[in-house]
Amino acid sequence: MYINKTSFKVRYVETDKMGIVHHSNYYPWFEIGRGEFIKETDISYKDMEEQGILMPLAESYCKYIIPAKYEDLVTIETWIETLSPVKVIFNYKVIREEDEVILAKGSTTHAFVNSDFKIINIKKLNNTIWDKINELK
Repeated sequence: MYINKTSFKVRYVETDKMGIVHHSNYYPWFEIGRGEFIKETDISYKDMEEQGILMPLAESYCKYIIPAKYEDLVTIETWIETLSPVKVIFNYKVIREEDEVILAKGSTTHAFVNSDFKIINIKKLNNTIWDKINELK
């Protein structure tokens, strides 16, 4: 199983008056991790969209364990939990690098659809993309 690790410092704009990361920022962090994960397949969201394959969000979840704070160096670990020809579930961990404490865990479920938002079987429609994603599962 491949795990992508993407690191960055918490920006001031991501924090609230209490100096902790606002809960709404974890989902963009998940998206950053997912985007970097997808790049490991040598394709991008843009490449997929140009081939008529979209991956809209169907479900999301985040468990906040310990708050991240301004200037914390955090790592988003991203991996595939479940992959089928019609959907993919990504899991995430947000880890503070200083002490390797898990700050949050989450998941997102994405359907494979065409430009009309009809569910497609990516394995049948584009076996190359399927194989590249499946290799990282």
